[in-house]
Amino acid sequence: MSAERAHTGRRRNEEARRAVLEAALRLIADADGAPVGVDAIAREAGVGKQTLYRWWPSKGAVLLDALTDRAQRAVPVPDSGSLREDLRAVVTSTFEEAQAAPVGPALRTVAQEAARDPRLADLMREFTQARRTALREVLTRGQERGELTADSDLDLMVDQVYGVFWYRFLLGHAPLGEREAISLADSLVRQG
Repeated sequence: MSAERAHTGRRRNEEARRAVLEAALRLIADADGAPVGVDAIAREAGVGKQTLYRWWPSKGAVLLDALTDRAQRAVPVPDSGSLREDLRAVVTSTFEEAQAAPVGPALRTVAQEAARDPRLADLMREFTQARRTALREVLTRGQERGELTADSDLDLMVDQVYGVFWYRFLLGHAPLGEREAISLADSLVRQG
């Protein structure tokens, strides 16, 4: 448990923000599906509960902010000059990161809470749109280099990646490993 942090008023303190994001992910991962409240997150981060409510509208928004921060650091938007290699890197890291603790449990919690909370659902759409945009950049560069045809439907390709991801992630009916990521990436290059 962290020591209480100095009060910073309404201004966001980056150290406190980072502590909250890390605490939220850690607690959700350790909870094994049990609910984790704002009180526990604030206590673990060493901040007051009012700090969380001042900066985020809900626990789900805290988790989504933490997931966004983590995704920006962990899922690359490479530009190696090879569409196949870049797609493999993005899809593999997306699949791997989403299943690793603390991201997997947090992402499942956010998805469940977004189904009940319209404000969180809007934030979830922003999160997924940012991930879609990053993947589309990789596809656009490949198309510009002639690795995909000019009439390739890049949005459909993005949907294929995230459709497979969300379907398998939420239902758990089939693996989301490196082999599946490479196979999916290679199939996109072949169809383009």
